[in-house]
Amino acid sequence: MAQMMVPRGARPQIILLKEGTDTSQGIPQLVSNINACEVVGDALRTTLGPRGMDKMVVDAQGKATISNDGATIIKLMDIVHPAAKTLVDIAKSQDAEVGDGTTSVVLLAVEFMKQIKQIVEDGVHPQAVIKAYRKATNMAISRIKEIAVKIKKDDEKEMRSLLEHCAATALSSKLVARHKDFFSKMVVDAVVHLDELLPLNMIGTKKVQGGALEDSFLVLGVAFKKTFSYAGFEMQPKQYKDPKIAMLNIELELKAEKTNAEVRVDSVEEYQKIVDAEWTILYEKLENIVKSGAKVVLSKLPIGDVATQYFADRDIFCAGRVTEEDLKRTMKACGGSIQTSAQNWNDSVLGTCGDFEEVQIGGDRFNMFKGCPNAKTCTFILRGGAEQFMEETERSLHDAIMIVRRALKNDAVVAGGGAIEMELSRYLREHSRTIAGKEQLLIAAMAKAFEVIPRQLCDNAGFDSTIVLNKLRQKHASGGIWYGVDVNKEDISDNFEAFVWEPAVVKINAITAASEACCLVLSVDETVKNPKANMEAPPPGGIPRGPR
Repeated sequence: MAQMMVPRGARPQIILLKEGTDTSQGIPQLVSNINACEVVGDALRTTLGPRGMDKMVVDAQGKATISNDGATIIKLMDIVHPAAKTLVDIAKSQDAEVGDGTTSVVLLAVEFMKQIKQIVEDGVHPQAVIKAYRKATNMAISRIKEIAVKIKKDDEKEMRSLLEHCAATALSSKLVARHKDFFSKMVVDAVVHLDELLPLNMIGTKKVQGGALEDSFLVLGVAFKKTFSYAGFEMQPKQYKDPKIAMLNIELELKAEKTNAEVRVDSVEEYQKIVDAEWTILYEKLENIVKSGAKVVLSKLPIGDVATQYFADRDIFCAGRVTEEDLKRTMKACGGSIQTSAQNWNDSVLGTCGDFEEVQIGGDRFNMFKGCPNAKTCTFILRGGAEQFMEETERSLHDAIMIVRRALKNDAVVAGGGAIEMELSRYLREHSRTIAGKEQLLIAAMAKAFEVIPRQLCDNAGFDSTIVLNKLRQKHASGGIWYGVDVNKEDISDNFEAFVWEPAVVKINAITAASEACCLVLSVDETVKNPKANMEAPPPGGIPRGPR
C-alpha cells in the first residue's frame, strides 16, 4: 500500500477537535466580540437620562414589560453571544451593588471598547491596551475620591436634604420623573425608618390598581391584602389599640376524611366518637388561643368557617393563608414567634403593635399594623393605572431606595448629568499629554470614551450634542468641575448648584465594572464553540442491543 506523501516542510494535518467545532481566533475574533457588545450598547443607548425612551420587551409567553431600567432590559433580552454576556453580568452587578447606573455602566464599557477598536486593528497588542486602561481607571477613581463632596452626617437637616436630592436624581430618568419630589420624600422616609443595617427585605411593596400615582403612600409598619375569609369574618372587629398578635403555622379547620380512607366501626356510637374527637381537638386549640389574650390571629395555613365564627363571637380578628413573607415581616416588626402548636403559650410568643386596622384601598381591603415596637419596617402602597406602569414604578423606587441606602453609608456625592464624566475626560486627556508612547494614545482614547454619557444625554433630549460638549469642554478647562448637561434649559449648568447629585460610590462602581468588562473582552483572542450534540446520532459502537 502506497504511503501518503507529505511535502517536506508541510505539517501533517492533525484533527484535534470534534467535527463541527467552530473555532475563530486573532484580531478578527476580537473585533467581532467588540461589534457584538456595540449592538447591546445601541439597544440601551436611547434609555439614558431624563429624556430617555422606554423599551417594550415581550417574552416567550407574550408578557410585555415596559422599562427604561438598563438591568431589567438586558436581563429580559436573553443575550446568547458569549462576549456580550459580560455586559449582562456588569449590569446585574451594578444593580445588586448600587441599584442605579445600570445603563451608564453598559454604555461606558461599550464606548471603552469602541474607542480602541481601530487601535487594535492597527496592530497594537491587546495587553498593552489592558495595562493602559487599568492605569487610567485607577487615576479616574482617585480623581473622583479627590473631588467628591463630603456631607456632614451629624447635621440631620443637611443629611436629609442630601438623601432627597440623590433620590430625586435617581428618579429623574424614570417613568415617574414628574412625581420625583413626592416619591423622593417617601423613599427617604422609608430608608431612614429602617435600623442601622438597612435591610432591603424590611421594605415591602404592594400594588393596588386604580387611582392616581399621588394616591400612593407609605405605611410605617406592615400592610398586606385581606386574605381569603370564611363566613363570620364580617362580624369580627376591624380595629384595635395595642392588640396582642398570635402568629401560627397551624390549620384551624375540620378536615374531611381522605377520599379512599377506610375506617371500620361496629356501631354508630364509635363513629360519633371519631367525629367528636375531631371537634374536641379543634375547640381545644381555639380555647387556648383565646385564653392567651391574643386579639389578632394570623396563620400561614387556612382558618376554617368554624374557627372564624368562634373568633368573631369573642371579638377576635383572624386571617388565614397569610403569605410567608408577610408573616415573617410581621413577626420581625411586632415581636413574638410563629407557633406550630396551641399549647403552653406565654406573652413572649405573642407580638404586639400600636394600632391594627383593616382599611379599604381602591378595590381591595388591607390589614395594617402600625407602631410596631421591634424591628423597623415599612410598606409602600402603590397606586396607578396599567399594571405595567405600576411595575415600572416599583422598579424605579427600588433604584431610588438603593441609592439612598448607599448615600447613607457613603456620604460623598458628585454632580450628575454628565458633569463628573466630563471632568474625568479632561483630567485623563491632560495627563495623556504629559506621557510618551502608545500609552498616551490609549489613555486619550479612554478620556474620549467618558464623553459618551453627556453626549448621549444631549442626543436623547434632542439637543445638538456637538455645541453642548464644546461648551462643557471650555467650562471644565477653565475650572468649572461641576458643569454638566441641563436638559430643562437645553444648555449647560452647574449641576451641583442644581442639586443633581449622585453618590460617588455609584460612579466608582460603574467605572470599575465597565473597565473590567472591557479588559475581559480584550483579553479573549479565540473562541472555541463545541458542536451541539446530535440527539438522533447513535452512540459510538453502534446501537446497543436490548436484553436477550
